[in-house]
Amino acid sequence: MKTVLCYGDSNTYGADPANPGRFPIDVRWTGVLAKLLGKEYHVVEEGLNGRTTRWDDAIEPGRNGLTTLQPILESHNPIDLVTIMLGTNDLKARFNLNPSDIAQSAGALGQMAKAYAKRADGKPARVLLMAPPPTVEITDYDLMFTGAAEKSKLFGEYYRRSAKWYGLDFLDVGKIIVSSPADGIHFDPSEHRKLAEAMAEKVRKLIG
Repeated sequence: MKTVLCYGDSNTYGADPANPGRFPIDVRWTGVLAKLLGKEYHVVEEGLNGRTTRWDDAIEPGRNGLTTLQPILESHNPIDLVTIMLGTNDLKARFNLNPSDIAQSAGALGQMAKAYAKRADGKPARVLLMAPPPTVEITDYDLMFTGAAEKSKLFGEYYRRSAKWYGLDFLDVGKIIVSSPADGIHFDPSEHRKLAEAMAEKVRKLIG
């Protein structure tokens, strides 16, 4: 059985853009992915609401993706593939970051994953850096995400560059799905399925 660990934020957790809480596992892209891949794969969902790439959040503590990545990887080894889809929360105005900084921070997590995620034979796991899709018109989070829509339009290009710098595999999620108009940030059920279908193809290509 091959293990795929999906490291992300609320869009890996499966937050519902229209209602409080999260989607059922059979709606979340990770759950759909597991079903599509079948019994030969074990999909580990490691999503946390508000998780950043590497920034401590004074309002939402415990969300620093850098400080939690290593122990999470080591607790799930052996791992064949690590996927990283983070950066949307880095768009919050209080962090004052540009798309290049965010993409580089996400890429550095990929570099860490290569160091600590090991396959059964002891070799490094494959690491897939996923550029989050652009946000759309923000509703309830408007001031929190001031300027996010324009910055996030550049994610695809700068994440592609970051993946190249760090020697990571790459997927531009913004070319597959769109963020929900319900809140501008999270994914509707149809988009979760589209992402899962694209990911199933990508996973099989990367690790067989």
